[in-house]
Amino acid sequence: FSTSRSSPKSPLCSLSSNNNQLIQSLCKQGNLKKALQVFSQEPNPTQHTYELLILSCIGRNSLSDGLRVHCYLSDDGTDQDPFLATKLINMYSELDSIDDARKVFDKSRERTIYVWNAIFRALTLAGEGLEVLGLYRQMNRTEIRSDRFTYTFVLKACVASEASPELLTKVKEIHAHILRNGFESQVHMMTTLVYVYSWFWCVGYAAKVFDKMPVRNVVSWSAMIACYANNGRPFEALELFREMILETNDSFPNSVTMVSVLQACAALAALEQGKVLHGFILRRSLDSILPVINALVTMYGRCGKLELGQRVFDQTKEKDVVLWNSLISSYGIHGFGHKAIQIFKEMIDNGVSPSHVSFGSVLGACSHAGLVEEGKMLFESMVKEHGMSPTAHHYACMVDLLGRANRLDEATKIVEEMRIEPGPLVWGALLGSCRIHCNVDLAERACRRLFELEPTNAGNYVLLADIYAQADMWREVKRVKKLLKARGLQKVPGRSWIEIERKSHSFMSVDEFNPHYEQLHALVFKLSTEMKEKGYVPRTDVVLYKLDEEEKERIVLGHSEKLAVAFGLINSNHGEPIRVTKNLRLCEDCHTFAKFISKFAEREILIRDVNRYHHFQYGACSCGDYW
Repeated sequence: FSTSRSSPKSPLCSLSSNNNQLIQSLCKQGNLKKALQVFSQEPNPTQHTYELLILSCIGRNSLSDGLRVHCYLSDDGTDQDPFLATKLINMYSELDSIDDARKVFDKSRERTIYVWNAIFRALTLAGEGLEVLGLYRQMNRTEIRSDRFTYTFVLKACVASEASPELLTKVKEIHAHILRNGFESQVHMMTTLVYVYSWFWCVGYAAKVFDKMPVRNVVSWSAMIACYANNGRPFEALELFREMILETNDSFPNSVTMVSVLQACAALAALEQGKVLHGFILRRSLDSILPVINALVTMYGRCGKLELGQRVFDQTKEKDVVLWNSLISSYGIHGFGHKAIQIFKEMIDNGVSPSHVSFGSVLGACSHAGLVEEGKMLFESMVKEHGMSPTAHHYACMVDLLGRANRLDEATKIVEEMRIEPGPLVWGALLGSCRIHCNVDLAERACRRLFELEPTNAGNYVLLADIYAQADMWREVKRVKKLLKARGLQKVPGRSWIEIERKSHSFMSVDEFNPHYEQLHALVFKLSTEMKEKGYVPRTDVVLYKLDEEEKERIVLGHSEKLAVAFGLINSNHGEPIRVTKNLRLCEDCHTFAKFISKFAEREILIRDVNRYHHFQYGACSCGDYW
């Protein structure tokens, strides 16, 4: 396109002021096409005229018009104006043309802090975090001083890159610069620090920053609550939310806050607290915001109240793919595979295209329900019908599906024929299947790769030792335990939670400081003795130690989920369901124990482990002993 305009000698020169006003007026009216026509006849456009033209190009999402305006700027040298250079960088960032933004910066001779900040922001939004850090080092060698926006963009650049110890060190350096330059009172900047430390799993650092903030707003409260919720600290998330509510300032929870708090309730299966939050959401008119609705459906599903999650879903008029996924996943973890598939098909019939998450959820549902053929058909439809390439997660779902069904040869074939490199997810799924069916050779093969891919994951060592123990290979069990100790790794301790009267209680297998410890152990032992007369036989084979049977039995009777169930029996009314959450897979003995309790104590027991829900009633489990 031509970038020529009338020369300064044109008769239109006398109308320059009027033309600038007309161009600006047309831009404000949204008539970019007419504005550019008038502009082509304007010999002396003002800075404000250029600014409004650039903003109009963003508003119209027109890269071609943006390039045209840029050409005009370059022709008369106005592109060297730092103010307009900043606007151009922002424009190219908004129009997803980061290369052009970088060209503007590279050609800019007068780089003010605003120009630097603009390129930092543009590159961060484009995911070019490492490039931002390189430019930041370059800026620090000049006389330009960082301002609060610089620090915010550079901190976010650390998150835009793949997490590494080196980047965490950089975050700490920037944190030190912020403190030295007296910016610790800047709420936005300190909130960004909380978010960044959270992203690096540094909950302690985030909490220290938050605690020292002289002023907090709803964003900073929400960031810290999310930090706890996203880093496996749901108790702290709920406690901080209560503290936020008690504050006398204007920090009212918003939709972002509620999503994190609902996530914490879901993690603890804290149904009653979740219901209270639902009421709060309705009173604050937050029930029309899709992320909040998604969190509600997920919360009810993970608290074992599918019917309430379904009701929230049904009452929502505009349903996006995330909401459909939440419902599919909820039915899946409860073992209702056919229902999950039905919802998946309804979603497609309603014109909503499935995402990668949709397939992960429905394949997981097939795995929990043992729907092998249905799962294989869905997996094949990803490519054939929806043109989607399976990710490692989808392959892991298929390996898990086939492995649980004891079709380990097919599972192994999938791993060998993968079009992408099998990662820890895939090999981990294969190892889990080997544990179910005690396949030592295949487990050793999977572990060889897992020990290379994630050498610090203690769970893989524990699973292999478990498989050796099942095979009565105690020498190998001892070898794996030595390896675990030599690498300074520890097994994740089993922990269970139960909610009683809107308060969550936590139990561990070895927790002698718990005031209820002796009482609960006594009750579990009493129930075990009574149930033995009814046919209960403790599964002591789950103990990875070569001990006598009596000692093994003592260990399994102390498992955290048994203690939580016992606490529920003591502290809840007869007829109330007992809801327990476990951070690890439910062991075979606890599964058998819960079935007997549900029958002889005539109680409905719901236990959600790391994989799925187990709904015990009348001596049977909803999983059909398939998990």
